Amino acid sequence: MSTARLLTPRPSRSDLKSDPESEFQFTNRDFQTIADMVYQRSGIVLAQSKSTMVYSRLCRRLRDLKLSRFEDYIDLLKAPHGRDEIIAFTNAMTTNLTRFFRESHHFDALAHDIVPYIRKHNSPNRHLRIWSAGCSSGEEPYSIAMTLSEHFPEFSSWDARILATDLDTQMLEKAQLGLYPKDQLKDIPKPYLDRHFKAMSNSNDQGEPLFQVKDTLRQMISFKPLNLLQAWPIKGQFDVIFCRNVMIYFDNPTKTELVRRFAQVLKPGGWLIIGHSETLLDQKSHFQLIGRTMYRQTGPE
Repeated sequence: MSTARLLTPRPSRSDLKSDPESEFQFTNRDFQTIADMVYQRSGIVLAQSKSTMVYSRLCRRLRDLKLSRFEDYIDLLKAPHGRDEIIAFTNAMTTNLTRFFRESHHFDALAHDIVPYIRKHNSPNRHLRIWSAGCSSGEEPYSIAMTLSEHFPEFSSWDARILATDLDTQMLEKAQLGLYPKDQLKDIPKPYLDRHFKAMSNSNDQGEPLFQVKDTLRQMISFKPLNLLQAWPIKGQFDVIFCRNVMIYFDNPTKTELVRRFAQVLKPGGWLIIGHSETLLDQKSHFQLIGRTMYRQTGPE
């Protein structure tokens, strides 16, 4: 793609999204272009009301690159030599809000309903696959791993893995490290915390003591970068897919297609678990609602 700037009229003062005294020039046209790029890249829909958020998240990138206008930043993103910046751009625009054992009823169901079923029906081949799609900084897959460790101790002797994927490579690096300040561990039951975390001698920048997930738990999980809207280099089928608080950012056609693809990689009767504010729309041909934001893939078991 050419790096030459398109010959478009300069925006009028009324088109400026930011205050004239703002650090960077940011127009309505800039916002719409960025919103379109975010949608094409990740499927996330950004309403006009998110313009302040977009400005604040990308300011650091402009400072680091010594740019003064968002128009110049957009030109960089579109240029062949801006491919590396696309990764930083995507990381900056990805929302990461999570915690350990968030929506705890899902982990109760995993422990008391799903694990007993899998133990019984998968025992001939001793095979288990769980996918945390949109794992952010790792709290969800580690919560899954702790649940399995506590309620499915034979997990280690099975051909069993947890796949954890995310679009944000910076979050994946944090997840793989498994290092968290004490304040982020408050939702973990104390017996789990004692068994699965070790206190570190150092602290974070705010002086909070740090704890790291033990190797026995980390080895249960494979962390991989993945864009849910692109091809999935996935072999085999999953027993359970967690995709929580991810589809809330997508438009309806994108959600419909994503759910269809989930159905294709789930075993017949497999579970799809989504976030509390999400819905599968009209997906009766693929899934049946069995509990709070919990679905099972339809088809013969």
